[in-house]
Amino acid sequence: MSIADELDAAAQAAGLSLRGIFHPVAADGVPDAAVQTLVMLGWIGGAQWHAFAASPEAGDGQPHPLDRWSRRVIDALAEAFGAVSFYPFGGPPYLPFQRWAQRGDNVYPSPLGIFIHPVHGLWHSYRGALGFPARLDLPPRGTGASPCQTCEGRPCLSACPVGAFTTGGYDVDRCAAHVKSDAGEPCRMGGCLARRACPVGAERRYGTDGASFYMAAFVAAR
Repeated sequence: MSIADELDAAAQAAGLSLRGIFHPVAADGVPDAAVQTLVMLGWIGGAQWHAFAASPEAGDGQPHPLDRWSRRVIDALAEAFGAVSFYPFGGPPYLPFQRWAQRGDNVYPSPLGIFIHPVHGLWHSYRGALGFPARLDLPPRGTGASPCQTCEGRPCLSACPVGAFTTGGYDVDRCAAHVKSDAGEPCRMGGCLARRACPVGAERRYGTDGASFYMAAFVAAR
């Protein structure tokens, strides 16, 4: 079994998925020059939500429970595999996780401003990354073009109740004002209606608990 396979098994047991592996170059902005292989870790759909929901961090009432869970779990993986850990939170400055995501897997910008995957759709995320000092063998990379290129009608752009998403960008203030309002309850409780309108990977949509958690975090940040 390769290190990547061992790490995949350990990550799955901890409630995470491997989200891409690549050999970084200077332009990728990895802050440790000794890193020869970067492994992205995150979630696919809502199936792994229970790993966080059952954790001490989820119920202790302290700020940023998901970030603290991610750091605890990924730091433990880093120690077990002789790697260093990196996170998309904790800044500024922030590490270039979007660039790393595109280097490690086939993800593409969507009209909503978040990455879309040919299989997972908009229902995936990145919780951290592990940097290895060895140049590990890379597993076969998935294939597939951006689903947005062939999407008819782009329902994501018409599903938002207040038209916060357009071809010109995302009006975050309009979105936040609606989500906070009485009329925004469907978004608060079930998740972004524009995101849910995307037909790609619909079976991987977040459940109610996960969706409301993310929307509460969005409202709190605004």
